[in-house]
Amino acid sequence: MSISTQTKLDMLRAMLLARQFEETLTELCRQPGKIHGMMILATGQEAVGAGVCAALSPEDVILTNHRSHHHLLARGADPKALMAEIFGRRTGCNKGKSGTLHLAVPEVNALCTTTIVGGGFPIATGLGFAQQYQKQEAVTVCFFGDGATSEGSFHEALNLAGLWRLPVIFVCENNGYAAAQSYAEHTPVESLAARADAYGMPGECVDGNDAPSVLEATRRARERALAGDGPTLIECMTYRWRGHGETDPQHYQPAEEIAAWKERCPIARLSGFLQASGELSDAELEDLRASAAAIVTEAVRFAEESPWPEPEEALDDVWAE
Repeated sequence: MSISTQTKLDMLRAMLLARQFEETLTELCRQPGKIHGMMILATGQEAVGAGVCAALSPEDVILTNHRSHHHLLARGADPKALMAEIFGRRTGCNKGKSGTLHLAVPEVNALCTTTIVGGGFPIATGLGFAQQYQKQEAVTVCFFGDGATSEGSFHEALNLAGLWRLPVIFVCENNGYAAAQSYAEHTPVESLAARADAYGMPGECVDGNDAPSVLEATRRARERALAGDGPTLIECMTYRWRGHGETDPQHYQPAEEIAAWKERCPIARLSGFLQASGELSDAELEDLRASAAAIVTEAVRFAEESPWPEPEEALDDVWAE
């Protein structure tokens, strides 16, 4: 199936917004007292969220991890509500209670962000079972990093999803590091996609810095799931430009390695392709960049001017009726 110009432009727009959003967070984290708590970013990985989410329907569900901003923005989450949540304000998507690491945006079917490594696997499998049981025309996507594949929950969830042929797409963002450990230090196999064979599902390794390739792989996996053929494991090879968190000095990441991966920037790759094919002009690219900057500037303004939650609100929304 071909990819329309509009879809490619939508992916580029999502990637530019995510990059601007996170680069702004990097700057804000350098200002004492501006944002509280740990900040974990996915700068350089934007093609994964944009490519996967471009292949989904509104009925599909996503679950994500601590590097969630690009997934949520690509899924259509309101940048102002996300930023306000990161600032801990009442107008945030979770009323200031989740911060950056536990975001949930149910209105776009982004049901869970978990910082528990491997925590999304059992939830995704349960959601996939519910979709299958209720005969929904929908799939569940579970985003996770390469480090999460060493957790027991990974193996248990994929085994059950494969056994019951659940409509789940497991998307591994292999960014080369699990916290401060390189891939070679925590995993003995060359390809994580190869592990899919053990669970009776296909595994596909794609260039995670190429949004169209990610989109096409997700489309294939989604069609397979909706046809009743079960789950797929997609390994997206990408790279984390920043440290594990914004306080991480990145001593363990060679400077030349970071520089080499920046040369493979997913945004430059897609925009360059669109320009070369005549689908995007220089002026249009600058307009897209300016639009992303304006959206993020407005999101920061909204967050800074929003009220803090009141202490007594801490116990609100604890129980669902």
